[in-house]
Amino acid sequence: MEEGFKRTNIKGGSAFEDVEGYSRIVKAGPFVFVSGTTSVTPEGSVYGEGDAYEQARYIFNKLVMLLESNGVKREEVVKVNIYTTDTGKNMDITRAYSE
Repeated sequence: MEEGFKRTNIKGGSAFEDVEGYSRIVKAGPFVFVSGTTSVTPEGSVYGEGDAYEQARYIFNKLVMLLESNGVKREEVVKVNIYTTDTGKNMDITRAYSE
């Protein structure tokens, strides 16, 4: 990294962060990287189990809250990769993303 290019790890509430040294969000200079996020709550349960729309909504809301609380606007997001185990749920996930 070039001189003055600061890296900041931002925790997102996952139990793995302290155990594994995992960071949900990493800011490096002008860039922000967000790791994979699931609908697991801080208590360890799956939010919206069996409902792809509710799970996706939970994930996107969690990410937007974390980004905005760290000075990143949702309009500044350049790329989003979405992975699912059931492509038949794509419309539900897309509806949550569009909101």
